Amino acid sequence: MFQERTTDRGRQFTRREKLRQERLDAYSAYAGALVNYRRCLVHLWFCEHEQPPPEDPDAVRIRAYDLRSTAQEALFRVQMLTDDETLSQAAEDVLADITTVSKAESRAEYGALRAQTRDHISRLVSAAKQRL
Repeated sequence: MFQERTTDRGRQFTRREKLRQERLDAYSAYAGALVNYRRCLVHLWFCEHEQPPPEDPDAVRIRAYDLRSTAQEALFRVQMLTDDETLSQAAEDVLADITTVSKAESRAEYGALRAQTRDHISRLVSAAKQRL
């Protein structure tokens, strides 16, 4: 009986640790994907608003679509691994917020969105860290 309980505790610990590691990997990958997507949208904004553009906006836009897809895939993994609905919704909201960066009409609006999305990513990372 004692050995069974010890074995069960060992298995439970192993399962919890594996889930913790999977969450850590998923949360880290998602944060990285968000940062890369945001960086590309920041560059896209400059390509669309600076004269001459530093790069062809169409090429940057295609890259942004690819990075958004990567971020969405990472989001799905986060959502599958977390049992916290608030964290899941926050992760989804950050992606939606980042998408607005390249749509800013003015430099002031762009600057505000850039700072806001940076802060949202930081808050999401802090919240995810609490759930490991």
